[in-house]
Amino acid sequence: MKLLPTISIVTPSYNQGAYLEQTIKSVLDQDYSGLEYVIIDGGSSDNSVDIIKHYHNQLSYWVSEPDSGHADGINKGFAQTHAGIMGWLNSSDVYYPWTLKTVVRIFNDLPEVKWISGIPTNIYEGAAPDKVQSDFRNKYDFLSGHYNWLQQESIFWRRDLWDEAGGQLNTDLKYACDFELWLRFFQKTSLNHVNTILAGFRTHENQRGSIAIDSYRAEAAEAFRGFWSSFGYKDHLCANFIRFTNGKAGRLFRTYLKHLGFINWYGYDRIIFDFQEKRWLLAPNSVSDLF
Repeated sequence: MKLLPTISIVTPSYNQGAYLEQTIKSVLDQDYSGLEYVIIDGGSSDNSVDIIKHYHNQLSYWVSEPDSGHADGINKGFAQTHAGIMGWLNSSDVYYPWTLKTVVRIFNDLPEVKWISGIPTNIYEGAAPDKVQSDFRNKYDFLSGHYNWLQQESIFWRRDLWDEAGGQLNTDLKYACDFELWLRFFQKTSLNHVNTILAGFRTHENQRGSIAIDSYRAEAAEAFRGFWSSFGYKDHLCANFIRFTNGKAGRLFRTYLKHLGFINWYGYDRIIFDFQEKRWLLAPNSVSDLF
């Protein structure tokens, strides 16, 4: 039997002791033997270090020391990893019991796939999903300005894509470092959406993104402007068509044109599980092009 590839997960944390243990347990309790798990604490003053020490024998690496921010901590964590599949889980979010094995199996079944996203979910108390929402994005959505949000904790990628896209997060960005990374990934290949939930995003009062939402959007907009010119004219044409046909009437118009056979684009690369073949497959006709 072919051995499954290993997966590297990094958890950056700073004074998130109220949620950190639940995050750690959501990773370790999956008991996945191919896991390479790293925790980078930014020098917390709460009980975070005590929590981490309780699990240190199950970690590949951990450290608690001041850093230069969120992106710097994640970069430090990934620098300690080696596995072919990567992702990071912030210190208040959770994976579901099937996440790691599912992600590894998808990449194993589909060697052509470079990065994936599960169906976004939200959690509040506990670790069970309170809200599930199918919310797909492709590069045309991003280029049209319809880019909020990709659920970061539900996204996983291959190390070769990470390396090809620069091999690190942009430490100049305090909040939107994930968004800027997705732009670089979109320059290289399409995002594949998996037909299952993989992670839960916790909403709470001390959340970085909630506290500084305006700053995040400002950084995202600046990053977007910097990447616009790096895409080709066909991508811009497609994005402009989306922008000018937004709204219910515009979507109906696009559907009508597609029905007539004039366009076959604006689709999403989807991954589904085939129960007959017992493997993950790219959904038929999910890969689309312009005109």
